[in-house]
Amino acid sequence: RDRPRMAIRPKRQWFKTDTPKTPQEAAGAMAFIVWRVAHNTLAQMRSAQFDIDIGPMYFDFMREWLVFLIQVTDRMAHARLAGDERVAFTTALVQRVADHLADNENRLLGAPMPGQDSYQGRFIDLCNELSTHYADFGHGAAGPDFAFKRYLGSRIEALMPPKDRAWALDQVMSVEAPEAVEMLQRSLDGVLSTEPRAPRRAGLSGD
Repeated sequence: RDRPRMAIRPKRQWFKTDTPKTPQEAAGAMAFIVWRVAHNTLAQMRSAQFDIDIGPMYFDFMREWLVFLIQVTDRMAHARLAGDERVAFTTALVQRVADHLADNENRLLGAPMPGQDSYQGRFIDLCNELSTHYADFGHGAAGPDFAFKRYLGSRIEALMPPKDRAWALDQVMSVEAPEAVEMLQRSLDGVLSTEPRAPRRAGLSGD
């Protein structure tokens, strides 16, 4: 299905200096990107005529994409961070993404009923559950393998109304997931970069 190309452009530098960033600082920047990429994917699928209504379905869709993007980001971080740093980075990433999600759920759906788990807690539980599933799939220099993307696609397919299910799996695997992964790759390169920011050009003034 036709739809506009992804509009998000990654920043080349996220921090002002070339001083080392803590895993938590890097995770905060990536959580913002992960949220934007998931939200952009939802908008693109809507533009491709998939029905994703505001409400519980909207957040079901967002949760699935956010978990997938976190899993991919964690695999990418494996090649860039030492073991302890990677654990700290991914733990903080999950927590920050959970906060972004909960802020929106509280605003659009209202707070959970008394006695129910918080939105953050529900999302973290889902991340923990699905991380054991995604752990069975491969991820290399080209990104997540076929089974990795197909698992996401099958979960998104199950959320779609009957009229959209025939198209959802292919849309996710062939279009949305590859674009989202490319965005994460470029963004993580910028977030973890230790190169000093290039100086800005001086403006030209006229008479």
